Amino acid sequence: MNRRNILWSAVSALGAAFGASGAKAATETPSSNKLKVVYHLSDAEKVNFVLGNIQNHIDGVGGPDHVTIALVIHGPALKAFHSVQANPDISKRVGDFSKDGVELAACGNTMKAQNVTLTDLLPGFVSAEKGGVVRLAELQSQGYLYLRP
Repeated sequence: MNRRNILWSAVSALGAAFGASGAKAATETPSSNKLKVVYHLSDAEKVNFVLGNIQNHIDGVGGPDHVTIALVIHGPALKAFHSVQANPDISKRVGDFSKDGVELAACGNTMKAQNVTLTDLLPGFVSAEKGGVVRLAELQSQGYLYLRP
């Protein structure tokens, strides 16, 4: 009976030690392994919502140095980022995101359909030449988490 109690105590202590080390490892994330997230935007009515989500995400993790974010835009939502018709709030947010290192990718197919080039979009955009959905898949294959608010 006494041996059983000693054995049980030893197994319990060992389990607790492994559990504590696992919990410690899960909370310690080196900066080289920072979270990578791609936001997908195609709905024109969700432009401000998604831009707000990105800002909240950056703020929530303690700033742009703690997360890598990409925004892939295609379809009707891209019109909100045309330089000639972008509202001042969107222009400011895009400028801030660009400075923070957010990748702003415009779908090449949508750009052709809307007859625009990168120079017609707000500064900071790059072209997803193969298409927005292809860029989304590329980023996901690189370990980016996919969010479509």
